[in-house]
This record gives sequence, structure tokens and C-alpha cells, in this order.
Amino acid sequence: MYTQGSVIGNNCNLANKVTIKDSHLWEGVTVEMNAKITESILCNECIVKKGAVIPRGCIIGRGCIIGENVSIGAHSVVYSGACIMENVTIGKNVSIGPNSVIGHYAFYYKQKENSHERMHSIGNVHIQDFAEIGSLCTIDRGVSATTVIGSGSKLDNQVHVGHDSIIGSRCIIASGVGISGCVIIENDVKLWGQVGCASNITIGANATLLGQSGVTKNLEGGKTYFGSPCKESREKFRELAALKHLPAMIKKL
Repeated sequence: MYTQGSVIGNNCNLANKVTIKDSHLWEGVTVEMNAKITESILCNECIVKKGAVIPRGCIIGRGCIIGENVSIGAHSVVYSGACIMENVTIGKNVSIGPNSVIGHYAFYYKQKENSHERMHSIGNVHIQDFAEIGSLCTIDRGVSATTVIGSGSKLDNQVHVGHDSIIGSRCIIASGVGISGCVIIENDVKLWGQVGCASNITIGANATLLGQSGVTKNLEGGKTYFGSPCKESREKFRELAALKHLPAMIKKL
């Protein structure tokens, strides 16, 4: 055990072969074997599992769980109650909101005669530099690859990202958005509240999806879409305007 220059609170449980340098661990923190913590703050009752790496300038909130072999970049913040599961990689200057779960197993099942059998998820999650994840978000790990949140992307509260999906850089994703597995969202896309994305689709760069839109097929970038199933917004708004006249037209028949 190596704890040079660190302040260790009461009732902390530190395993052998841990490295803790110039850090502050509050009461009740658990650090498992081969974990490395440098110049960081860990609040009460955190759990840091085997092989996790927390570098300089990080703050880990009360009751967080940092899973096995997790790697967190410098100056990142994980707020209270968040769970970062095994093999997740988090970049520099990332923010993870309270009670979010990063790297849970994929919603991926094989149907049997009288049951559904969960398939193994052997992938992981990579959250790149300067990304922000709101509270109560869920980002599933890949089944066989990596679920990616691109650099500088911002996820609001209560966003779900399915397994093996890839979100590009500088995307804005508002509260209540649900993204299925194997979705590709290119750079600078905006998804407003309660947008839903079917699996295995691609949304092109600089596209905007207005609130409550449903995406069922690939979308060209650089356009604004609305509706469920969504269309280009101008076309959809013309359809809605025409529908307003339908009752009067029926009366004339």
C-alpha cells in the first residue's frame, strides 16, 4: 500500500497493492487491489474496484461505484450515486451526473421456447473528453464493441443510449431521448426532448430532430425533422396544416 501525501478518513478500507498519492479520501471509502488514485478527492462511501485509475484533479461524489479496470481522465467529476461499471473509459474534463449508470449490460436477449435468455455483453463504453452526462442517464456497454459518446457532446437528464451506439462530437441530446442499439449519430446533431431512435440507423451530421420525433430510417444531415415517423419539418408542418381542414372537407361531401 502506498499513500504518500494523502489524507485518509475514518473507516476507509484500503486493499494491498493500492497507490494513493496526494489525495483526500473521506470516511468509509473502499479501494480494492491495484487501484491508482492521484491528486483527487473521493467523498464518503465511494467504492473503487480492482485496477481502476483515477488521475489528478478528479472528484468522485458520495456513494459512487467505480468498477474494475475503469479509466477516468484528469479533472473529471462523477457526482453522487453514479455507477461506472467495469472497463469503462472516461476522458478528460468529463462530467457524470448523479445516479447515472455507465456500462450496464446490453438489452439483448435470445428468445427461447418459454423464456428470454440474456446474451453476454463483452464490449465497453468510451466517453470522450469534455462530454457531459446528466443525472439518471443510462449508457449500455457494447455487446461486442464500444458504445461511444463523442468529445464535447452534452446529454441532458434521463437520456438512454443503447448498446454499440456511436454518438459523434458536439452533439446536444435533450431530456427523455431514447437511442436504441447500434445507432450512429454523426457530429453536431441535435435531438430535442423525447426523440426516439430505432436501432441500426444513421443520423447525418448537423441534423436537428424536433421534440417527440420518431426516427425509423436513416436521415440525411444538415436538415430539420419532425413527427413520428419523422419527415423534414416543413413538409410535416404542411401536412399538419392540411389536416386541420379535413373535418370541414368531410362535411361538404
